[in-house]
Amino acid sequence: MRILVVEDNQKLADSLTRGLRQEGYAADYIVDGLDAERRLLQNYKDYDLVILDVMLPGKSGIELCAELREKGVMTPVIMLTARDATEDKVLGLDSGADDYLVKPFSFEELLSRIRALSRRSHTTLPPDIQVGDLTLKPSTQEVFRGETQIPLTLKEFRILEYFMMHPNAVLSRQDIIDHLWDFNFNPLSRAMDVHINNLRNKLGSSTYGTTVETVRGIGYRLKA
Repeated sequence: MRILVVEDNQKLADSLTRGLRQEGYAADYIVDGLDAERRLLQNYKDYDLVILDVMLPGKSGIELCAELREKGVMTPVIMLTARDATEDKVLGLDSGADDYLVKPFSFEELLSRIRALSRRSHTTLPPDIQVGDLTLKPSTQEVFRGETQIPLTLKEFRILEYFMMHPNAVLSRQDIIDHLWDFNFNPLSRAMDVHINNLRNKLGSSTYGTTVETVRGIGYRLKA
């Protein structure tokens, strides 16, 4: 899952971004409303969620959210504000935000809201995702092959989740990078391949089981 944080408080933006990355999410941040507008109108498909402050230089979060919705960009938005008056919340939700969080807030509460929106945006999927003999449980971040649990790191879990949402599809290296890493990731780095190789080793190879395959010259595929 890739998240864009739009927050003009540099310290808070950096803190949120680092916290999200530690939780296994890919995260970028922007501190200006107009810059965020340009990024989202051009690259909205790169993001699964936007965390959007109300008070921004250039263009307010309310204006930005309304503009995105008018342009047909329906990426989920969690709006952040220091104002907790009912009319402010109504204004934010009416502009097209999916959720509203009042500062100061705990990081755990933000993570809970992110998980809730993620579930809501994938309502066609069951709570547990099953591909072949693999079962992934998003709510508990557990993975099983049959009855055997497979211990994964957060990044390995996110990679497998992305694969399991696209079973048997060939995913290019760029597709995977765009979805699971931020803009600072060096596409020439082999870090992604190392993570996927570690994931493949943990899943194990089986003639009949679900495996991660390398598609030479293109990327990878989860073959069920």
